Amino acid sequence: MTSTAAVRAVDPERATLDKAATENFPVAPFFLPGPWRDDLMAVYGFARLVDDIGDGDLAPGGGDVRLLGVRAAEAEDRLVLLDAFEDDLRRVFDASADGPRHPLLRRLRPTVRRHALTPEPFLALIAANRQDQLVKRYETYDDLLAYCELSANPVGRLVLAVTGTSSPERVRRSDAICTALQVVEHLQDVAEDLGRDRIYLPAADMKRFHVQEADLAADTAGASVRALVAYQAQRARDLLDEGAPLVGSVHGRLKLLLAGFVAGGRAAVHAIAAAEYDVLSGPPKSGRLRLLREVGVTLRGEG
Repeated sequence: MTSTAAVRAVDPERATLDKAATENFPVAPFFLPGPWRDDLMAVYGFARLVDDIGDGDLAPGGGDVRLLGVRAAEAEDRLVLLDAFEDDLRRVFDASADGPRHPLLRRLRPTVRRHALTPEPFLALIAANRQDQLVKRYETYDDLLAYCELSANPVGRLVLAVTGTSSPERVRRSDAICTALQVVEHLQDVAEDLGRDRIYLPAADMKRFHVQEADLAADTAGASVRALVAYQAQRARDLLDEGAPLVGSVHGRLKLLLAGFVAGGRAAVHAIAAAEYDVLSGPPKSGRLRLLREVGVTLRGEG
């Protein structure tokens, strides 16, 4: 075992938080006030860990399983782990409890109290990962949007709550951005998701573009798959455009953060298009220069 792997094995909290650097969007960049960064990283740690539980991507060594009090015999049962994680989450909100077991939830507790956050968005993220264990295909785009309502939109709502800027209109714009980011991530991860027996491309759209499930298992995308991916990418662009006015509704460093979210999605869509919509040969990723360019475009309100 390498020294890096050893650290990840004994420190599941650090292993989870370090994944922030791999996201399509900035999680808690340096230019934010320190308290905001701490609170956003606490929210991110929760969201990343629940996704890792649902995907079977926990840090090596079994530290998370032990922290959640799950028996070794049930360590591979993701529904059992999600139930244990929900039980630990409820300790975050229970003032009479000793406190949560997992360090990422202990980190979250002061954030919840500072901003009077409610359990609902956190429970929605857990529900999305439960759904992942039970629902492997989505018939329509509306079905996929309903999933994104659980899996993505709560994160944006938590960002608005932490920064004290929530309003019905901002929530609506934020939901559009978060759904777009989820759709883009699904496009980048078609091959990886298929390896988990999950397909987030709506079956009705696959039928429309004459795409079979076997086509998604190819090393490179054929014309029909590329056309389908292009169609979904345009949907993501439209959602990002719908949400982009959120950036202009706030000021200061929060404006730059939200521009980074939109820009991250736009840069990822650009990377998919630059790969000629072949997402099967590897997940297309954007470079830093493209991200910075998209931040500028978003701040100027040009797209």
